[in-house]
Amino acid sequence: MNASVFTHTQDQLKQLARDVLGFAKEQGASDASVEISEGSGLAVTVRKGQVETIEQNKDKGIGVSVYCGKRRGHASTSDFSTESLRATVEAAYNIARFTAEDPAAGLPDAELLEMEPRDLQLCYPWQIGAEEAVRIAQRCEAAAFAVDPRVTNSEGASVYVQQSHFVAANSLGFCAGYPFSRHTLSVAPIAGRGNKMQRDDWYSSARDPKKLADPEKVGRYAAERALARLNARKLNTRTCPVLFEAPLAAGLVGALVQATSGGALYRKSTFLLDSLGQAIFPAHIQVLEDPHVVGGVGSSPFDEEGVRTQRRDVVKDGVLQGYFLSSYTARKLGMQTTGNAGGSHNLEMTSNQTQAGDDFEGMLRKLGTGLLVTELMGQGTNYVTGDYSRGASGYWVENGVIQYPVEEITIAGNMKDMFQSIVGIGNDVLTRGNKSTGSILIEKMVIAGN
Repeated sequence: MNASVFTHTQDQLKQLARDVLGFAKEQGASDASVEISEGSGLAVTVRKGQVETIEQNKDKGIGVSVYCGKRRGHASTSDFSTESLRATVEAAYNIARFTAEDPAAGLPDAELLEMEPRDLQLCYPWQIGAEEAVRIAQRCEAAAFAVDPRVTNSEGASVYVQQSHFVAANSLGFCAGYPFSRHTLSVAPIAGRGNKMQRDDWYSSARDPKKLADPEKVGRYAAERALARLNARKLNTRTCPVLFEAPLAAGLVGALVQATSGGALYRKSTFLLDSLGQAIFPAHIQVLEDPHVVGGVGSSPFDEEGVRTQRRDVVKDGVLQGYFLSSYTARKLGMQTTGNAGGSHNLEMTSNQTQAGDDFEGMLRKLGTGLLVTELMGQGTNYVTGDYSRGASGYWVENGVIQYPVEEITIAGNMKDMFQSIVGIGNDVLTRGNKSTGSILIEKMVIAGN
């Protein structure tokens, strides 16, 4: 990594962290934790070949939590001067003094901290100027327009570049950090004219810019998706099998995380309450969490509290093996943190029944006659009851062959039933964020239409 990307070195951030912890001790805090970050980025958007926006950012910040026994106060600043750091610590301390005690508050258990974090190679700075970024976005959008004259408009193409680094530390002796990056190329073409227009989009995202898809490939695929949606029809209300395309299937993995997160569990606001050790999926379903994938988008040697992360089975043979807990939520539940303060890490959902021929076309054949969903709208998931109802569009499939696009429908069910009704997962695996899965076939759902 080129150190010139950042204004401060890791050693300088660590010294600032030690200074902050020292100020907290001087104030009389029983414990303290701090996180210091710095980053820079570039975002450009072009539309119909013309530059719409160019944004450059350079950010830094310090957040400090101070404990007075079981009382916690938090304050933050973007000013790294000694005077500002002292004032920020004092503000956090004063908040803690007048905050009600919380028995679950406090730092993680010392033995769970990752004192010797491994290097997972998470930073690949992209030293690209605005002019070059604009050219890449223009290439991507031009490729979309070149596919077919029916691609008549565009919501734009964008290039997003970001590289940052941070240090986290606490009064138990933990002090560590690392640099990381994330770069994205996206485009959203529009096909058709008048009231018969359809849009779709596609993107490629990676820590290493060399692993981004070619701009032309992204543009062409996005245009093909938009064109395929032209002349969409409505459906009559029915019950049928539903195949979630891989990008949407990752959302089902996200629903699992939300329903088994500590906050939802201790508030008793989840349909998977007390589900540990229970079969929540069919026996062929596996969910693996691996925070230590080299270069992975969701990789980290420790969580936001400094707790070491671990590779684990979240679901094994359909049975839920573990929740997603921080130290605070674990204490609320009388359990131990799982190293998920800040969220889940690299998650992969698979099926033991997946065959070599279960690519996208193979999954359509497994679907037989039913609905392929490629877009969802709205936030129609009730995580307390599990009730699920989302606006959708996609394609009607008969005998494993796409017949025509459909729109203005709603798909409905209950998440508990949907999880239990997964009959197949494709090997058309796609990673969206920190979640990886192929397309997911659900035995039946209600389709509300005409």
